[in-house]
Amino acid sequence: MFKIIRRKQLNDSVVLMDIDAPFIAKKADAGQFVIVRADEYSERIPLTIADFDREKGTVTIIFQTIGGSTMSLAALKEGEAIRDVVGPLGMATEYEPNLKKVAVIGGGVGCAIAYPQAKKLHNMGVDVQLIAGFRTKDIIILEDEMKSESTDLHICTDDGSYGYHGFVTDKLKELIDAGANFDEVIAIGPVPMMKFVCKVTEPYNIKTIVSLNPIMIDGTGMCGGCRVRVGGEIKYACVDGPDFDGHKVDFNELVRRNSTYNEAEKQHVCRLMGGAANG
Repeated sequence: MFKIIRRKQLNDSVVLMDIDAPFIAKKADAGQFVIVRADEYSERIPLTIADFDREKGTVTIIFQTIGGSTMSLAALKEGEAIRDVVGPLGMATEYEPNLKKVAVIGGGVGCAIAYPQAKKLHNMGVDVQLIAGFRTKDIIILEDEMKSESTDLHICTDDGSYGYHGFVTDKLKELIDAGANFDEVIAIGPVPMMKFVCKVTEPYNIKTIVSLNPIMIDGTGMCGGCRVRVGGEIKYACVDGPDFDGHKVDFNELVRRNSTYNEAEKQHVCRLMGGAANG
């Protein structure tokens, strides 16, 4: 059992938890994830390690409540315990030597994954331009934390209610065209967002790393749900990644696979959500 040391509601649907897990904290690094099971009846959920403290022996997870298992997890309070936490899993992010300037881009809850990347690079002395995108001001998370672990924080909102009015891709292109000589771009968020970040950087020949956490299911390589074609080869995000060269990812195939059950999901009625359709 893994005790919840801290629980914080970041917005109406996103929750942060610090978990007592000293063995995981000892080995964890940016880019890795854990598999969490709230109780014996919950499904296994892969969640990125948003932060860790080796001295305190804690790891931080951030998740959005969108289904039965995440609702069960969110219902737990400080002092209570999570049934299972397994990790660290996946390959830690590898950084090129001599990086001077990097753009780290997070979309929505993907900022929970962008944050540890920015923190790691910031501590390495890299100039980190952190671009964080949200639909609207009300759902912004981790603003203070991201600001403290970046050289400059650029918050973008789709509706212009806070910060830069526009998409993260617009801001990225603006910075590049203004003379920002990025050695690398790291993008984490919804698959379409990562695809279009890669389209922005490709003409400039800027190395772009994407984190394919959103496509995981099992998290151990057994189910094949995170299969992706990279450079013409089949890879599995949970064991070969989650980080990949974005310019080699077949995003068109990935988007098609992810949308296979869209119509079925819209028609599905979830009893846990009071009989409302999940879509």
